[in-house]
Amino acid sequence: QVQLVESGGGSVQAGGSLRLSCAASGYTYSSYGMGWFRQAPGGEREGVAGINTGGGSTYYADSVKGRFTISRDNAKNTLYLQMDSLKPEDTAMYYCARRRVPSYGSWSDSSLYNVWGQGTQVTVSS
Repeated sequence: QVQLVESGGGSVQAGGSLRLSCAASGYTYSSYGMGWFRQAPGGEREGVAGINTGGGSTYYADSVKGRFTISRDNAKNTLYLQMDSLKPEDTAMYYCARRRVPSYGSWSDSSLYNVWGQGTQVTVSS
């Protein structure tokens, strides 16, 4: 069945780095845009970064621009999020998601994604 499995979360001090991975299975991975979202306790789910099918177009929330990098390896069916210069406000559960096909609208609109992973926790201490 269609499945997304995140890994790579953990606890890190401010200024540190983490690399999240999202392994996709059960479908033709290269045919779908992908995104990373996060949700802090008591907060709403927000878009962090998005990427198109080939990886040539990437999109970022202003809050992470210049610090996070989204990428994908279509040969390995894997999505990545490299997170550098982490801040305490980056603390959240991080989810990868597969975009609907077809879909129209902003990469950060979570309603345009219909397959979600279980999430991986990122905690940044000051």
